[in-house]
Amino acid sequence: MPRKTVPFDLDLVRRLEARTPTPFHVYDGAGIVRRAEALNAAFSWCPGYRNYFAVKATPNPAILEILKPAGTGADCSSLAELVLARRAGLRGEEIMFTSNDTPAEEFVEAARAGAILNFDDIGHIDFARAALGGRLPELACCRYNPGPLKEGNAIIGKPEEAKYGFTRTQLFEGYRMLKERGVKRFGLHAMVASNERSESYFVETARLLFDLVAALSRELGIAFEFVNLGGGFGIPYRPEEREIDIAAVGAGVKAAAESILAKNGLAVPRVVTESGRYVTGPCGWLVSRVLHVKRTYRVYVGLDASMANLMRPALYGAYHHITVFGKEDADPVEVCDVTGSLCENNDKFAIARPLPSVKPGDAVAIHDAGAHGHAMGFNYNGKLRSAEWLLPPGGGEPRLVRRAETLNDLFATLVPPVRVAETRDLIDS
Repeated sequence: MPRKTVPFDLDLVRRLEARTPTPFHVYDGAGIVRRAEALNAAFSWCPGYRNYFAVKATPNPAILEILKPAGTGADCSSLAELVLARRAGLRGEEIMFTSNDTPAEEFVEAARAGAILNFDDIGHIDFARAALGGRLPELACCRYNPGPLKEGNAIIGKPEEAKYGFTRTQLFEGYRMLKERGVKRFGLHAMVASNERSESYFVETARLLFDLVAALSRELGIAFEFVNLGGGFGIPYRPEEREIDIAAVGAGVKAAAESILAKNGLAVPRVVTESGRYVTGPCGWLVSRVLHVKRTYRVYVGLDASMANLMRPALYGAYHHITVFGKEDADPVEVCDVTGSLCENNDKFAIARPLPSVKPGDAVAIHDAGAHGHAMGFNYNGKLRSAEWLLPPGGGEPRLVRRAETLNDLFATLVPPVRVAETRDLIDS
């Protein structure tokens, strides 16, 4: 069986611990850049291709900054994500604003930033227009939900049950409205799966969108500047799973574009994506220490991390591989549940997981935590969000890109605020 490895060792863990106690997240900058470049290579046949990194996956401007030289933009779904994208130096159409149930002020700020507005609902067109003083930007996009025409997957669910996007009938009316309201440039978007590793799934989605481009162009007399295939490119969380062949996806999309659009006498529009997990997911680890080993009806390995640091296993029943530092080559000898300390019985990183002999004080790395890990953190039970470290793409010293929260951070929004004396040394921002 293939092995999952960690690109740093226990010595580095100890060095980082000297500045920020465990738990903390570590990101491999070189790996992140390589994966961004793999996407660029897969779609190199398409002039103007851009991956709009899904900021929600890893919302830290340091990540956006190392991706920027690869031409990566930002897909934002909130005001906070817009702020992070701009802080990283992204401007104008380097930003896609793909939101849902959107407040008026967020449309205003996205338009002020020059971001591409990607509408989620036909009612949002006039809602945004009113918020923007009666005038829409020159370029706009609509999100398509194919309903029963396309299968979803376990994370997003059936498209017809998802809250996102226009129906096919609404799309025709929506683009007609955009045209009548002065929009000159058009994009089309769909995303109907998450963490999907079948190449054919994305090619089929592209075919669906190119067919729709042809029909909309023919009926409404508009030309599409870009087609956004969305994200959802999956990663192999389990050691035995295979990596998606992203080059095959690119080649399949190219063939679909040429066959469908050429047949209809249309030029191939720019193809863009909004991949987050594929880029950063395999390049992040949650590092933690074992606090206790409890033996009752099961063996429980208790960590100083909890689902507040990585909630995917509790939320989705997701698998995340676990490496015990110093025991990478040891055989598993005990079946354990790996847990945190929250007052929730589903606060588990693994259930019935075979592990080598584990003792208190051992350091562990929980794999594939580079996307939707720290980002989904929370403060239940007063747990504090952990630090984030970046191993720079060009090598050199690890860079602290987010300090750990303190109790004073947690209590700052109380009225009046509560101040406490810190009980341990923490790195200031």
